[in-house]
Amino acid sequence: MSNSPSADRASGRHRKSRTAGPVLRRVAVIAVTAPVAGTILFGTSAFAAEQAAPKTLAKTDTVTLDTAEQAIANNLDTRVQDVRLGSTFSGVVIDAQSTAAIWGHDATTALMPASNTKLATSTAALTILGPDHRFTTKAVYDNGTLTLVGGGDRTLTTADLTAMATTAVAGLKSAGLTSVKVAVDDSLFPEPTLATGWNSGYYPDSIAPVRALVVDGRHVTDTSLDAGQIFAKLVAKQGVTVTGTVAHATAATSAVPVAQHESAALSAVVEHMLKVSDNDIAETLLRMTALAAGRPATFEDGTAVVRQVLTQYGVSLANFEVYDGSGLSRSNRIPAQTIADILHLADDPANAPILKYIVEGLPVSGEAGSTLGPEWGRFDTADSKCAVGKVSAKTGTLTGAIALSGLTVAADGRWKIFSFIENNSTAAPDATKDALDGLAATVNGCWA
Repeated sequence: MSNSPSADRASGRHRKSRTAGPVLRRVAVIAVTAPVAGTILFGTSAFAAEQAAPKTLAKTDTVTLDTAEQAIANNLDTRVQDVRLGSTFSGVVIDAQSTAAIWGHDATTALMPASNTKLATSTAALTILGPDHRFTTKAVYDNGTLTLVGGGDRTLTTADLTAMATTAVAGLKSAGLTSVKVAVDDSLFPEPTLATGWNSGYYPDSIAPVRALVVDGRHVTDTSLDAGQIFAKLVAKQGVTVTGTVAHATAATSAVPVAQHESAALSAVVEHMLKVSDNDIAETLLRMTALAAGRPATFEDGTAVVRQVLTQYGVSLANFEVYDGSGLSRSNRIPAQTIADILHLADDPANAPILKYIVEGLPVSGEAGSTLGPEWGRFDTADSKCAVGKVSAKTGTLTGAIALSGLTVAADGRWKIFSFIENNSTAAPDATKDALDGLAATVNGCWA
């Protein structure tokens, strides 16, 4: 997959000035900052009541293109033949305000989307959990055992555990306790399994086995025990003796809370996840979304909720298959048209209270520390370097699959949404990425 983070959000600058016309307001979305599973998925709501039959958002009828759009279409017709893109390609460009289709090439053909899958995962997580949701890690005490309880916070750090240990030790000492056992409770998620389209070689290199407790994003086989061992050392360092070895246990409901840590808001977690294309965060979000929707924390139930959310937003799921939250699955299939539809949802001012963080989290071309940064060789060719700072897009990279989908302001001053997905090119991956960057620069119009 791809990776990275950072600052200047070129992608969100249009939102305040754009007016939401009647075409954009296809779905009445309720602004929420709390879990809305009961409202959206299981109950009657304005969202569901005004929902049209699922269909692609871009118009398929003939439209009149302005000069800039015609140039985009003409140039893409030529440049999509680039041998670096191979022969298996799905692409589309739409106008962000009118949703008029400007250009398409096998736009509804489902291909392996790699990390572009994270756009669907983010849409479901923000909708079900709400942008202000925070993940809580707790330490509880019962009958001589201090248990670290995982709450699905994939961003927990050693500094966070240190603060928790300090608080817990203070409480233990005030109660006259000088010795404890330390255990970990990660029962929030079932035992890790492999998704359809994954292989055992993914663990723990490409992704750690998905557990509810982890520290510093460490890639080890049992992240929960690893976190517990670090926590035990921190407790001991502050003067409470830790006896025995750290083990898995389920905390008693009567256990006394002695410390807790809350993550940053989900909105910030999603932005970071998209910036660096973090596979581990994506899979944790898939499970937490499933739980918030009242379902088990599994691949199957998480992806089922993703499908439900997209359907209720009006996105067509024809030819849409996903088996994980990160896009690591080689069985995932999503058309470029569907990716563009998801980006349109996120960019629609009507959905801004919930989904704007997706657009704001997209890497910006040439942005250091993001997956479109110079350290990844992006937007650095003669054709594409003119678009540095002008394109916001989600990357995706697997062996045999490279994608780039996002937004840019075209030469007519209007925002365009694009999605380009390539599979099975025989060119070197870096060469294919350069070709995709050139297509984005074509949409921007700086490569005329």
